[in-house]
Amino acid sequence: MAYQAVFKRYELKYMLTSEQKQRILRAIEPYMALDKYGRTTIRNIYFDTDNYRLIRRSIEKPVYKEKLRIRSYCRAAPDSTVFVELKKKYDHVVYKRRLSMPEAEATEWLCGKAPHCHPHTQISSEIDYFIGYYERLRPTVFLCYDREAYYSRDGSDFRVTFDDNILCRCEELSLEAEAYGAPILEKGKVLMEIKCSGGIPLWMAHALSEEHLYKTSFSKYGTAYRTLIFPGLQKNNIYNTKEIFINA
Repeated sequence: MAYQAVFKRYELKYMLTSEQKQRILRAIEPYMALDKYGRTTIRNIYFDTDNYRLIRRSIEKPVYKEKLRIRSYCRAAPDSTVFVELKKKYDHVVYKRRLSMPEAEATEWLCGKAPHCHPHTQISSEIDYFIGYYERLRPTVFLCYDREAYYSRDGSDFRVTFDDNILCRCEELSLEAEAYGAPILEKGKVLMEIKCSGGIPLWMAHALSEEHLYKTSFSKYGTAYRTLIFPGLQKNNIYNTKEIFINA
């Protein structure tokens, strides 16, 4: 049976220097542990319309926004399982639906070329509705990054992740491909994400305060659009600048 999961949580982002990351790691060591995967290279392929309707909407920072992607936590093989993820954000809360299946099957489904062939579920119904609503979705960008994920020793759902070496490209859009592309994160910077369903533990709040770290807004796909996709569209005069880069 295919793996499926539903997440509802807050995801808070902070931009760190490498030195700040080391100090945060020392602060969380008594309370958190590195997950069993250690440092992994996560690969993602985002799906969008021909005129990038989804990411353009997201850049406008609406109360509600959504994204669709496939993800693997290592280099995929032809017969390996990847994750289809529908990610929604409403009023600062993230809702994520996830299903597992082979990459080729996932791509055919999300592009509307073949129906979902696994048993019907609420999650597959939501993704089917998404596909039908936006029509003609296609893979638009490959995003990969190195991640270290930490979980809480007390058994709570509090998690902290550190992402660096964030790379993007618009060709060879396969999770079976090598991890390469144009960097979209300033050298020496690390993106830290706090994931929780409730408040931040007091010890973490103290660590953030000591490092003078404040929440930031950073979308990997949004940054890839700004730095890689949109300049290419503008150069080739594919779309009118005012129409495709609203409030970016």
